[in-house]
Amino acid sequence: QVQLVESGGGSVHPGGSLRLSCVVSGSLPADTPMGWYRQAPGKGRELVAAITAAGSTNYVDAVKGRFAISRDNADNSIYLQMNNLKPEDTAVYFCRAWTINLAPQKSYWGQGTQVTVSS
Repeated sequence: QVQLVESGGGSVHPGGSLRLSCVVSGSLPADTPMGWYRQAPGKGRELVAAITAAGSTNYVDAVKGRFAISRDNADNSIYLQMNNLKPEDTAVYFCRAWTINLAPQKSYWGQGTQVTVSS
């Protein structure tokens, strides 16, 4: 049974920083990519940042230069360092892992952690 548990959310002022963590329990293939998604009130869920097992990353344009995704393969964990936070970053942030070489493919989600940016 694979479970993803996020932590690190909270409330900050604009310009502040937060670091989100996602710990995976259970077994995943070594080549599993992982990512952070967010869902703001009244909006759909969007991919914020993703990272492959080899460490290649990609980001949505809105967070480039401010957010950094990283992973620790030994601990099956990923992180999202969020700097210079803006009110529009307010959302529930979700961690996701998805298999790429299994049939059928599987996708796992965490329960989400709230990030609120306001003055």
